[in-house]
Amino acid sequence: MTRSVAETAAVAAPGIDATTLPAAFQATVAARGDEPALIAFGASGATGGAGASGATGGAGASGATGGAGASGATGDFRENRTLSWNDYATAVEEVASGLAALGVTGGDTVAIMLPNSPEFHIVDMAVLHLGATPFSIYLTSAPAQIDFLFSNAGNHVVVAQQRFLDVLGRTAVDGLRHIVVTDADTGLPERIGAAEVTSMSSVRASKPSYFDFTSTWRAVKDSDLATLIYTSGTTGDPKGVELTHANLMFVMHTCNVRFPFAAEGAAISYLPTAHAADRVFSHYLATVTGWPITAVDDATTVFAAVAAARPTWFLGVPRIWEKLRAALLARFNALPDESRAATLGAIEAATERVWLQQKNEPVPDELSAKAAVFDEKIFGPLRVQLGLDRVTLLMTGAAPIAPAVHAFFLALGLPLQEGFGMSETGALGFTNIVTDIRIGKVGLAQPGTEATLADDGELLMRGPHVMRGYRKAPEKTAEAVDEQGWLHTGDIAVIDDDGWVSIVDRKKELIINAAGKNMSPVNIEGALKSASPLIGQACVIGDRRPYNVALLVLDPDSAKVFAAQHGLDDASPAALVSNPDLVRLIDEAVTAANENLSRVEQIKRYRLLGDEWLPDSAELTPTMKLKRRGVSAKYAALIDDIYESDQNTRADQNKRAESPA
Repeated sequence: MTRSVAETAAVAAPGIDATTLPAAFQATVAARGDEPALIAFGASGATGGAGASGATGGAGASGATGGAGASGATGDFRENRTLSWNDYATAVEEVASGLAALGVTGGDTVAIMLPNSPEFHIVDMAVLHLGATPFSIYLTSAPAQIDFLFSNAGNHVVVAQQRFLDVLGRTAVDGLRHIVVTDADTGLPERIGAAEVTSMSSVRASKPSYFDFTSTWRAVKDSDLATLIYTSGTTGDPKGVELTHANLMFVMHTCNVRFPFAAEGAAISYLPTAHAADRVFSHYLATVTGWPITAVDDATTVFAAVAAARPTWFLGVPRIWEKLRAALLARFNALPDESRAATLGAIEAATERVWLQQKNEPVPDELSAKAAVFDEKIFGPLRVQLGLDRVTLLMTGAAPIAPAVHAFFLALGLPLQEGFGMSETGALGFTNIVTDIRIGKVGLAQPGTEATLADDGELLMRGPHVMRGYRKAPEKTAEAVDEQGWLHTGDIAVIDDDGWVSIVDRKKELIINAAGKNMSPVNIEGALKSASPLIGQACVIGDRRPYNVALLVLDPDSAKVFAAQHGLDDASPAALVSNPDLVRLIDEAVTAANENLSRVEQIKRYRLLGDEWLPDSAELTPTMKLKRRGVSAKYAALIDDIYESDQNTRADQNKRAESPA
């Protein structure tokens, strides 16, 4: 009897027919049982030595397993580094029972401050089984940011590692009642503020007599809230994207239609769990497929983990691909002369073929024959070394990828495709197709997703994955999702006659750095200007860059005050920017501002300009609003110099470090 693709996919993914995540999880546990589910790859799980070689294309430690624990794991995720689906299920039930004893029930929210680890997956899934809503926060968040998130979410419980007790102690959330610590049983304070501190071991040992685990998770409805994803806008506080079980299960279904799940696969979790993409491409993906997740607690070792796990699906933000490309090219250039010439020549030929294919031009037979030989002798073994030899879906997203970087990986025979999604749509909306990858395009709308353009060219999306709304923000929800259900993405796009989408630009002034992190420049600039009256104007640059830098302009009135206090006759910015006392004060102000920003938002370098920004100029509107594009254009060379000088400094430091004593 011949089965359809849909029937085959349903067998391959035991949880795909469920309507909620707990139901999908339980179906997968029943089907997978003692097969591996959670694998820790990190300080206590990595096999060591794989980091550098893995990052440069080496295979890492031979036979690396990511630190698999002994068989017969009991579900203690601190001692056993590999848990089966049965172990996973046992831990989920114990944690859910313990959280119920703390008062967590359906409709509640629970905050999670954990790195990528088995603990995260267990805690998140346990909360879901209670009909409650788990949400993660970025681990570098400042106390004021945590205050806002907890106040908006309304959580009474946070599950965290011991190292976060200090930052939690500096928050001012009155409603927090319980802090559950996952990695320590002793030496914990009894309370932090009004919150009682409890070890996870104690929580797992608690089970109320009245609590019925099975009936509780069976009562979860597809309309219930499954998670909150906090995403920054261009101004104001973060917005809490509310995604339901129905939203997320639709994302899994539409993925399965376009990229049918294999029965045997593997996933990698390394992006922050506060990022929708990590949840979709590891946590929820494994829940419906039964694939084991390798959790990487140090993102710098991700390619060592990839070499060990050999994932079938892998998502990398552009910065990941940029770093891997640079590492591979460095490795190739370090080869002996003959091997170096052969390898670089193979890449050049393969890249030429890629661009001919992208232009729909014929590829000469001689070039095709060369490429086939290169693939067999060079690129095929390299894919094995990288651990990407069985990948079926290789994605880049969250920010645009440079065409040259994209073409490089296609030349290596890696089917890297660009996609587009938002937190508001469960991280998915448009994708390329494995058999038709087009550089510079984010692809076709996923099955079940509608796309159109507004009159001003803004990309609009509609489908079952569109969020329920922004938490406690009906006005912002109405601005984002219109009465016809169209989500206004804030991106200017082009849709060709075949339905392929290209992103042109963003309407909003949102910074998306090279690692895909969304940040509000207005918030960062506000922190800088608030740190010292000497800073009159600030423009933060970081879009598609590895880190943020800033251009700062002195406030004229404060500059005059400074000059008078220091006995200086000339109070012009041009005269003051090199004054060591003023520079020291600006340094202190930037440091103070950074203390109120998360690590990724912080300013790594800045330039204090000797210019004045006047109304109705290249930098400011008549009403003194910042012209961000005008600043970027006028100071383009200076901005490039800031980044390049930093790279040169780092290169010199590396050379000195490598030089023999």
